[in-house]
Amino acid sequence: MTELVLRPLADAFMQVGVYVAVMVALFGWLRWRYGDRVTDGLTNRPRLGPLVGALLGVSPGCGGAIVLMPLYARGKVSFGTVVAALAATMGDSSWVVIAADPAFALRLHLLLFAVGLVTGYVVDALGIDPARAGAVPHATAGPSTAPALPVPVPAAERRWLARLGRRSPATAFWGLTTPAFLVSVPVVFQLVDPAALARPLGGVDPYLALGVLGTLVAGLIFAAGRGRLADDSLETAHCRSMRDTLRHSAHEASFVTVWVAVAYVAWAVFSATTGFDGSQIALAGIAGVLVGAGIGLIPGCAVQIVFTGLFISGGLPLSTLVANAVSQDGDALIPLAALRRRSAALATVITTVPAAAVGAAVLVLHG
Repeated sequence: MTELVLRPLADAFMQVGVYVAVMVALFGWLRWRYGDRVTDGLTNRPRLGPLVGALLGVSPGCGGAIVLMPLYARGKVSFGTVVAALAATMGDSSWVVIAADPAFALRLHLLLFAVGLVTGYVVDALGIDPARAGAVPHATAGPSTAPALPVPVPAAERRWLARLGRRSPATAFWGLTTPAFLVSVPVVFQLVDPAALARPLGGVDPYLALGVLGTLVAGLIFAAGRGRLADDSLETAHCRSMRDTLRHSAHEASFVTVWVAVAYVAWAVFSATTGFDGSQIALAGIAGVLVGAGIGLIPGCAVQIVFTGLFISGGLPLSTLVANAVSQDGDALIPLAALRRRSAALATVITTVPAAAVGAAVLVLHG
């Protein structure tokens, strides 16, 4: 029971969740303090659009790509800028690889940045833009040159944010994350024997205890948000205070932790019951590349987090992960679909082309 369920639950929080929480808070603070400067500079230098789009997209999480969507809807940035961001983004699944292997994550994100940059400039060079071709924004009757396109926050999300503010589960989350981080760092980086930490506590393993408790708290926060797939939105991408940033960071880290836990437990149970250890991979070769690119068409981050978690667990080859990483659009596609439905559909299809090509190249180079 411990190795089959409790250990994977603890690993999800201690190996991924605590690091995601710290990094999401850091990037959230940077967006809160400097986000407007980036977007203002972008609208003043349209030729740099795909470059900035790739930079915002490759930043961990979905917030960087999300902020571009209303700018595109108002005609402030090009369609290539949007495509560059969507091709470069790995959404919230980027937190999973960063927490598991920072050096590998850096190489993967550099590749994503290059793919997004090239794809965005190619799209602009070809003059592809559904909005200019006469597409009518979803639920908007006016022309695309209207002075503003309000993006209402759904009533369900407003109620959830209100409940979150009243109950403040973020306080409990951060109160638990702090000691968990202090225990996780020496254990995960093999600086100390876990047994040495358990002896002063009467044999209680603090890594296991804090990890399981952390995943359970993350599950409660996830449930309070009704398990929403769209954990990022236009509103949370523009936090108005540090308190809002920490609150959103707790929710986003919980969202990632829950889906990583699903992947870890599922893999542990599947391996134990079938004897499959990853050496008999079914998603190998070009079929795996195509499956990875195809799954990337699914909007939102939940499925992509589980998919990435399977790679970290040893259940997927590198080429399949790369194809999925390029193809997936994270939560950024959701506000784009609300503002420009045809543009969103075309953008997500476009990103599958470099996804399949780059995935196939990785397959040839790495086998």
